[in-house]
Amino acid sequence: MKQLTKAEEDIMLQLWELEEANVSAIIEELPHPKPAYNTVSTIVRILESKGFVGYKKQGRGHIYFPLVSKEDYSYQSLQKLKDGYFKGSFKSMVSFFVNRNDMTIKELEAVLKEINTEKP
Repeated sequence: MKQLTKAEEDIMLQLWELEEANVSAIIEELPHPKPAYNTVSTIVRILESKGFVGYKKQGRGHIYFPLVSKEDYSYQSLQKLKDGYFKGSFKSMVSFFVNRNDMTIKELEAVLKEINTEKP
């Protein structure tokens, strides 16, 4: 899976939230200052060429929708982070974030409890 630029990721975050939308609806959800319509349209077409976005015709326009789930992209991004910065060690990556965020034992226990309840 290809990596997204910051601008592409911003658009994908909106599409994941909206599930499907035209360019105007995507722009409406973006923070101020709003990018130009042509800018967002170009980014959406790039996302389409990368295989992240599909579309269906609606009238003279298009309705865009994600082809890649947010969960799949997040997982792939974390894998790349783990492999690139933590020599493939999940333990090192988690330890880094726990230490950097000054997590308490209680918070760690809550995370472990959540992980254990989510397992099938």
